[in-house]
Parts: sequence; structure tokens; C-alpha cells
Amino acid sequence: MAGVGMKDIKRRMKSVTNTKQITKAMELVASAKLKRAKEKAEASRPYFETLYATIKKIAQNTKGVQSIYLEKRESKNKCYIVIAGDRGLAGGYNSNVLKTAVNHMNGSKENIIAVGKKSIDFFNKRGYKLLGEITGVEDLSYSDARKIADIAIDAYENKEIDEVYLVYTKFVSTLTQEPKVLKLLPLSFEEEKESKKGEVIEFEPSEEVVLDFIVPKFISGSIYGGIVESSASEQGARRTAMESATDNADDMLAKLELSYNRARQASITQEISEIVAGAEALK
Repeated sequence: MAGVGMKDIKRRMKSVTNTKQITKAMELVASAKLKRAKEKAEASRPYFETLYATIKKIAQNTKGVQSIYLEKRESKNKCYIVIAGDRGLAGGYNSNVLKTAVNHMNGSKENIIAVGKKSIDFFNKRGYKLLGEITGVEDLSYSDARKIADIAIDAYENKEIDEVYLVYTKFVSTLTQEPKVLKLLPLSFEEEKESKKGEVIEFEPSEEVVLDFIVPKFISGSIYGGIVESSASEQGARRTAMESATDNADDMLAKLELSYNRARQASITQEISEIVAGAEALK
């Protein structure tokens, strides 16, 4: 009986060892990708922060300007650009950002532009209307972000939707990623502190022309910034998850080895007892 138990333990140890090799390899790959994604996010962040500050300043200093991008409508139809990953095994990364989007909709099934296979699958299965879908998050470029922005802007200008939101995950650190919801359209900065009084900004040829030119770039830039931040967040979450899985495998192997040694000791003790009993019977 002890021999059978030892075989089962050996089989489990081999299985756990194989799993550990996979999780360790995935951890190393995620670490390499995280380094590149983090550098990309940190390098692009100042540009998008400046872009956001610029469009905010323009919006706050164009009182009375007639622009479709500043127009407040009755919010009947909303569009959410939701960025998730193409793969799993990243802890709660995908579920957290998808849950954030659904909670913000507050029970309504709004229009979706799904970025990432997990986002596409999630909203398709639940019957949401997808205005667009795109995969390959890790390799998306600014031109891809512009295509996503064009879908949202066209629907907004044609009054098919009244508001546009971007849902992504901000990279804080390898251990911390924060799901965020950013309102893109219509432009609204009323809840934020306004720029200094007395500041005069002149627009050439006009405020409307400047807004019509810069807002699409702002939307595209914000989406690309969300993609870059989300990509870094995904790799950070996957690295942490795989590191945890590898540590758990080590703990499991240690316990299995202890169980194996106990079973082996019990088997040896039983054999000695049988030999002694046989010797006594021959006397």
C-alpha cells in the first residue's frame, strides 16, 4: 500500500514540476515585456498629459463657442471604449477593467468599442452592441488608436451616440494597476479647477477651427495613452500572477516531498517489521 502511495506522490510531484516550469517561463517573458511596456508608457505619458492640459485650457477659455465637441446633449446613447487583454493568466487584470466598465454603465447595455480579445468575448457573450473591435493590444500603434477614435467620433458627429468614455488600466507599479474611466466626449472640465483668471488666449483662424483640428488628435492620443498604460498593466499583473504561481508550486513541491519521505520511511519500516517477523517465525 505504501508503494502505491509513493507512486501517486511521485506522479503529482512531476505534474507540479512541469507546471512550475511553465509559470516560471511565463514570468520571465512577462518581465521582459513589462520592461519594454513600462519604458513606453513612461516615455509617452508626458506627451499625453500635456495634450490633456492643452485641450482643457482651450475648452475652459472658449466660452460661448459653438462646437459639436462641446455640445451637451441628453445622454440617451453612450459609447465605451474598453481596453482589456488578449490572453488570461494575468490575475484580476481583465476582470477588474471589465467590471469597472459594467459598473459605470449602471445596468445599461451601452455601445462598445472592444479592444482586446477578452473585451470582445466578454461583451459579445452578454449581448452588447459592438461598434468596433480590435485585437493585438501589445502591438497596437498610434494609427490603430486613430482608427478606434474615428469610429467613436463618426458615431458622435452623426448623433448615434451622445457620450464617449475610455475605460483602461493605469500602470502605477508592477504590483498596482488601477482601472480608470475617462470621459472623452463631449469635452467637459467643469469639475476640475479652472485655469488662472485673466489669461488671454488667441486662436487663429478661429476657436472653432482650432477645436475641430485638435479634438480628434486629443481623442486619438488619449486612446493610445490608454492602450500603452493597459499594456504595461497587463504585463505587470501577469508577472505578479506567474511569480505567485511559481512560489505556490515550490510550496506544494516541498509538502509533497515531505509526504513522499514519510511514505518512504513507512514503507522501509514495514519491510523491516516483516523481515523481523519472518525471522522470529523460523526460530
